Amino acid sequence: MAISRFIRAPKLNAAKLALSGALAVSALGATAAVTAAADSAPARPAAAGAATTAQQDVSNRDARVNVSAGQVLDLARAQVGTTENAAGGGTKFQQWYADSARAGETVLRDGGNRNAYLNAPWCSMFVSWVGEQSGARSQIGWDAYTVTHAKWFAANDRWGTEAKPGAVVFFSWSGSKSLSAIDHVGFVVKDNGDGTISTIEGNTGNGKVEERVRPTSQVVGYGYPNYAA
Repeated sequence: MAISRFIRAPKLNAAKLALSGALAVSALGATAAVTAAADSAPARPAAAGAATTAQQDVSNRDARVNVSAGQVLDLARAQVGTTENAAGGGTKFQQWYADSARAGETVLRDGGNRNAYLNAPWCSMFVSWVGEQSGARSQIGWDAYTVTHAKWFAANDRWGTEAKPGAVVFFSWSGSKSLSAIDHVGFVVKDNGDGTISTIEGNTGNGKVEERVRPTSQVVGYGYPNYAA
């Protein structure tokens, strides 16, 4: 499998390298695990494989799922406290992704094998799992690479700068607004109106699902799933 950079933050060790070239540009063209200097983060893949799957389902931009933002957030919140093991793995999110059809696609795209996901940074796998389990995957996307995830939203004209409940929020700890600089991903709970947002994120803090408050200065942008009204 190609080498991808994974950076986990507030784990006191600011950076962590891990395998997973399977986290690159592709399919639901935009999900991914990326968290740098403060959470989980797969970096840019050494080789960006097939852009065909990466642009997948652009025609679904006007589709809508029969799932509300509130239902998605309730499911995400129910996972708060889930913690990885000492090896950085052991979560149901990583196991689900490793067993998923999407992992098969990314292995074909980037090389390697499914087992590499079992101990890989999992912030985007968490977002993907919530999408799958809630029935909103077609609107939330699935991948293990956050840059790809963000690009999928952008390709589907569902990308913007307004924090909305249930939106998928992408962070860059450097404050960059470039999609290629994305380090981490989670769900928006609300805009606090004071330059911060409340979120639910996986693989944050010490490798947990947590509710966080983040400064909007770290936000690259937001992906907008087309939820039920």
